[in-house]
Amino acid sequence: MNSKFRTAALAALLCASFSGCSKRSEEAPAKPPEVARAVTVALVEARSLTGSATASGLLVPREEAAVGVEQSGYRVLKVFVEEGAVVDAGQALAELDDAVLRSRVMQATAQAEKAQSEADRVKGLEGTGVLADEDIANRRSQSRIAKAQLQELKTQSARMTVRAPVAGMVLERSVRPGSVSGAEPMFRIARDGLIELDAEVPESAILDIEEGSSVQVQLANGKTLDGKVRLISPRIDPKTKLGRVRVALPMDGALRAGGFARASFARSAQTIAAVPEKAVQFEASGPLVTVIDADNRAHRVNVRTGARAGGYVELVQGPPVGSRVALGGGAFLLDGDLVTPVNDSEPAESLPVGDVGKMPPEASP
Repeated sequence: MNSKFRTAALAALLCASFSGCSKRSEEAPAKPPEVARAVTVALVEARSLTGSATASGLLVPREEAAVGVEQSGYRVLKVFVEEGAVVDAGQALAELDDAVLRSRVMQATAQAEKAQSEADRVKGLEGTGVLADEDIANRRSQSRIAKAQLQELKTQSARMTVRAPVAGMVLERSVRPGSVSGAEPMFRIARDGLIELDAEVPESAILDIEEGSSVQVQLANGKTLDGKVRLISPRIDPKTKLGRVRVALPMDGALRAGGFARASFARSAQTIAAVPEKAVQFEASGPLVTVIDADNRAHRVNVRTGARAGGYVELVQGPPVGSRVALGGGAFLLDGDLVTPVNDSEPAESLPVGDVGKMPPEASP
């Protein structure tokens, strides 16, 4: 009897022993506490962002006059001006050889005088029957035709002297004594000597530029001139995404048509959403920022940026004002990572999850 009880007790003891070992083996090992990376953060701020947009372009005449002759085939006798000369409207620039034209004028003059004499002889004979009315009308018509032909030749003769149509500066002279006049212009004149900048401005910046606004223009030799926006093109090049802006410049001897210059366009202050430049990361998908939510979790958000000035960049599209964004360390964060936010002016260090929200001892006030 005692033997049976001892056997049962031993069996129960062994069962309990094995059961305890099985339970201990099923227990998972304890997980280490999640470590929160300390990340420097800044806020998306509403800032009054001012600055300037820069663009480059070529110096061009405000208005260019091409000077040539209507009749071709005449030899050039004299050229009176050189490139760079300042001329008045109507001033003689060159003279063509009109020897052949003079003989034609003399011949046309004689024909006109004869036709006029014939017309004078039949004056007062209308209706007399001495001469048919048709013959009378024909002689008068011939006289008028001869006068018109003579006048045309005299006009051509006057044009043998090539004159400036406008006052300004001679930019180009493509004719010399002995050459023959043709369809190509002989001279190019910058009207009133005015040279301006034809700047190519990015589409994102041209919308902030207004006519009449001040512009700083730097020439290739380093000289700076004060200009004003005269004209803004209504068209954006679909390939380059650049628009043209004409900048009026004062008269200055350093200005050369065809030269290169750079312009700085001032922009008025605007209140916009902005973040420090180092908060914006650039990846294949485009610019993005890492937003830190109320639970101190990181979230990568794509943004669209705009103007830059004073170390800040405009967020045309992105998180609202007041959102927390990671600065340089955001590049190493993944979506959902736990962080310890540290203000931009405070030192950062990693803290265990139990200390999230506490400041490092050396940063505490």
